[in-house]
Amino acid sequence: MSTGLGGLYQEVILDLARHPHAKGLEEGAAASSHQINPTCGDEVTLQLHVADGRIDRIRWEGDGCAISQSSASILADLAPGLTGPELQERIEAFRTAMRSKGRIEPDEELLGDAVVLGGVSRYTARVKCAMLAWVAAEDALRAL
Repeated sequence: MSTGLGGLYQEVILDLARHPHAKGLEEGAAASSHQINPTCGDEVTLQLHVADGRIDRIRWEGDGCAISQSSASILADLAPGLTGPELQERIEAFRTAMRSKGRIEPDEELLGDAVVLGGVSRYTARVKCAMLAWVAAEDALRAL
């Protein structure tokens, strides 16, 4: 990744942390999950709202670093309109990219704006931050 692109990605992450998308829990969720990253104390409660067999929206609430907060916003933007299996496919693809230690770039076609988090995979201690909301979504999917 070029230095310029890395800087742009960092700005996107910081902007999403300052101005999160879909933050705030709502009544009527089909499933929810609360997850904590014991390494750094980040936490998130994520809700799946479902309509007609598809994710209608994700809502979340949490505290933590810019990476965990921006990742939750990105996931909330990505999920609407997906079926449970389609969301699970994206969670698995994101996990694979995050565990690659920088060898695998996230698939933009599959993961959309989550590509901005690709560089996080080079920092093992930060992978759990990026994965926190995605793990919560995976846990909530099991309850559907």
